[in-house]
Amino acid sequence: MKRTLYPKLVAAWLFFSVMSFISVATITSGLIDKHLIKTKTEGMYREANVIAAGRLAQNYGESASPQEIYTNLLAIASCQSMHIWLMDDGGQILIDTDTGYDPTQIRQLDAFDPTALSGNYYQTGRFFHYFEEDMLSVVAPISSNYTTKGYIAIHYEQSKVESEKNAILNSSYITLALILLLSLIVMAAFTLIVFLPIRRIIRGADEYAAGNLNYKIPVESGDEIGYLAASMNYMAGEINKAGEYQRKFVSNISHDFRSPLTSIKGYVEAMLDGTIPAEMQEKYLKIVLSETERLTKLTKGLLTLNNFDDKGTYLELSDFDINETVRQTVETFRSQCWDKHISFQLTFEEESLFVSADMSKIQQVLYNLIDNAVKFSFPNSCIYISTLEKREKVFVSVKDTGEGIPKDSINKIWERFYKSDPSRGKDKKGTGLGLSIVREIIQAHNENINVVSTKGVGTEFTFSLARSKKH
Repeated sequence: MKRTLYPKLVAAWLFFSVMSFISVATITSGLIDKHLIKTKTEGMYREANVIAAGRLAQNYGESASPQEIYTNLLAIASCQSMHIWLMDDGGQILIDTDTGYDPTQIRQLDAFDPTALSGNYYQTGRFFHYFEEDMLSVVAPISSNYTTKGYIAIHYEQSKVESEKNAILNSSYITLALILLLSLIVMAAFTLIVFLPIRRIIRGADEYAAGNLNYKIPVESGDEIGYLAASMNYMAGEINKAGEYQRKFVSNISHDFRSPLTSIKGYVEAMLDGTIPAEMQEKYLKIVLSETERLTKLTKGLLTLNNFDDKGTYLELSDFDINETVRQTVETFRSQCWDKHISFQLTFEEESLFVSADMSKIQQVLYNLIDNAVKFSFPNSCIYISTLEKREKVFVSVKDTGEGIPKDSINKIWERFYKSDPSRGKDKKGTGLGLSIVREIIQAHNENINVVSTKGVGTEFTFSLARSKKH
């Protein structure tokens, strides 16, 4: 797979940098140019009108001497780096602050046309072909009694505006360069915080795809990426556990199927080749029958659990008396308990206690729990079964006084095929599926089952059911 995220990010940064410089060089340059021209010409126009309306310009040739006017205009022009003219109404330049005052050097602006000044308060260019470079020019009329006596013209080199613009643009370029350099910090942060962790997660995904589920993604940040890495590590761990469980499941089921099949095969072959005489065949046929029943029970248990795994289980809820169900289930174990001299003690808070549940499945729960209690109870002991109602729940308890469960096995008894005895349990006929089925059924009812056990003292299972609202 071609990985292009980082090159794309770098390309986007380069594109942003180039477009930023182009924007500054074009759009920003144009905006600065317009702003400078507008600001400069507005100031020049105000100054020209002030001068044109002033005493010196109004009294030129009368009470105000040309030298006095020149001196004042030169002071203004020098202060603001401008060229100021005093012109008569015919276009003669009477005073020019740029060349000094010389009454003998009065110049005529032949192309001067006052009508060309209307429509805009400033002009750009060479002002009627007088200057050799482009200028910003404003002209204000000197009026008296509604008669134009002359003009005040102020000029400013456009090259100076360009220089001012370039100075501002240079500052903009420097600022932009600093911003782009600072943006590299964001790039570096992205690389360290986002890109590199994503690369590690991708590598982890590749390892998982290759079957290495023990690989741990080394990302431990507290953000979303760290959470993603932790989730993938957890997922890999659970998949690995599932794989181990599957291998253990195959091993266990192979063992539980192989043992009875080996017995059946051995006894059948012995009867066929005459090793077992005819008068003893009935005894061994009963053993074969017992082993086939064991296989049938194991297969049935697997099918039951498979139904839970696929889509849960369909519950046929009904209201029934749990006490009567306990009594009926206990009766099925009477003959089995005679040999071990095991008795039952039933304690019911009420004579009848109705629950809302799937009756057949709860019977299976009771059967599996009582069957375990009988198997692991000591001879001449008692099994205690009780029911009581508390806060709209009914609690059913099955307690034996038998071998108990070791502490290190308490959390494992719900696993399929698990038997606390490493030799596969004292009861060789057990499938190791009974308690798994019990838990699945209780959880399907959205209820809970708990166990308390002490080694050599006994074990108590307690599960809850919903109390019937109709009784």
